Amino acid sequence: MYPVTDLLAANLHEVFGNRDPASRRAAIDRIYTEDVVFTDPEGVTTGIDALEDKAATLLTNAPADFEFTEDGQRYAGPLTGALAWTFGPPGTPAVRGIDVITVRDGRIATILTMFTA
Repeated sequence: MYPVTDLLAANLHEVFGNRDPASRRAAIDRIYTEDVVFTDPEGVTTGIDALEDKAATLLTNAPADFEFTEDGQRYAGPLTGALAWTFGPPGTPAVRGIDVITVRDGRIATILTMFTA
């Protein structure tokens, strides 16, 4: 069981911002439910293996100097949370977005990712 604010940070930094496959997988196994549902403008991804593939593909296709940075405070309720972020070279983000999560049994069950227009 992890606090919602910790899950928000782990999702961003330990999974989607982590270029090391072994430690990324360890984080995935620790913080998500097996049936996690990830939704972004590209579609819906279901399950931890598919989520791992999504994170790996994102990082493989991004330039080496791109990193995720928190863009404001973490917002949390008992079973939901939100975190705005940027992705790009330090100081010059290429993308801004927000993740909204729901938590079940102390793990992330759903993630909704939205980008700025």
